Amino acid sequence: MIASHYAEPVERVVAVAADLLAGPSEEAEIIRRLPPGDHLAMLDDSLGWAWGYAGEDGRVGYVKSDALSPA
Repeated sequence: MIASHYAEPVERVVAVAADLLAGPSEEAEIIRRLPPGDHLAMLDDSLGWAWGYAGEDGRVGYVKSDALSPA
């Protein structure tokens, strides 16, 4: 599959401690814990879940949208 364009990430800051999850569900596997002040490069935000990448290693996952604030 060829993508005609790529999403430009939108920087967000973790406002309250949150988990970066493997899927858009509170029952999904925890990839890492994100403390307040960490950054998330958000690629999508829908149905209460932000999808993006965080940390120096760029781990991809989901975070509850209401845990984030604009950078």
